[in-house]
Amino acid sequence: MTPRTYPAGVPCWVDTTQPDVDAAVTFYSGLFGWTFDDVMPPGAPGRYLIAKLDGQDAAGLGSGAEAAWSTYIAVDDADAAVRRLVAAGATLVAGPEDAGEGGRDSALADPQGAGFHVWQARRRPGAQAVNVPGAWNFSDLHTPDPGAAVGFYRDAFGWEIDDLGFGLMVRRPGYGDHLAATVDPDIRNRQAGISAPPGFEDAVAWVAATGPDKPARWHVTFTVADRDRTAAEAAGLGAEVLSTDDTEWTREALIQDPQGAVFSVSQFTPPSG
Repeated sequence: MTPRTYPAGVPCWVDTTQPDVDAAVTFYSGLFGWTFDDVMPPGAPGRYLIAKLDGQDAAGLGSGAEAAWSTYIAVDDADAAVRRLVAAGATLVAGPEDAGEGGRDSALADPQGAGFHVWQARRRPGAQAVNVPGAWNFSDLHTPDPGAAVGFYRDAFGWEIDDLGFGLMVRRPGYGDHLAATVDPDIRNRQAGISAPPGFEDAVAWVAATGPDKPARWHVTFTVADRDRTAAEAAGLGAEVLSTDDTEWTREALIQDPQGAVFSVSQFTPPSG
């Protein structure tokens, strides 16, 4: 089976830190059907588990003081990327450092304070289960100043931004070609069949404007088959459903997990006709 790989500049992985790892395992396995492999060596400080969906890597779950979801962006050279990003105004939070044999990682914050990671892949190229129920769908940048944020990320990762009226779509030019040549040869025909926006094969993220009193952050969304059922299951597992929203293309719910990490679930409902 051809592994899914991620060119530089494409978000490639998501993970969550949780104060109580075992409680988080119970919640997310119950919600998304994930199984978990502990990948930290014996005696190592902290814990880090790989969540799997149908045997494929789906996300990470690690120990941490604060419950939150994080997004990783692929780079060819983590050390060089960090130097470039800091020079462009980012703040270095941690790293770069090796994450075992999986790759090399560094945590940063963009000029508006939104945290993200860069990931230089080695043995672990990134999420293998994506865009299916229970798997990562997209990460969105929520920011009070989209113009300034777009300028930073365009220079940092070669992104292009398309204003579709209902949202700002982030494209990494050439990503659709990469997918067509590797794991998704039918991507353009499939998207044409649902009248997807031009350039959607290159889409890697979205940018959403927030109020000036809201902190900038990267937000994670997972695909589900039924928004209402998933929201009810999340509540039954101890989460809080913060809101629901129906758009032209999706039915979404904003959820806070039992330890406080916030994420969205999205049911794809493309317009008919």
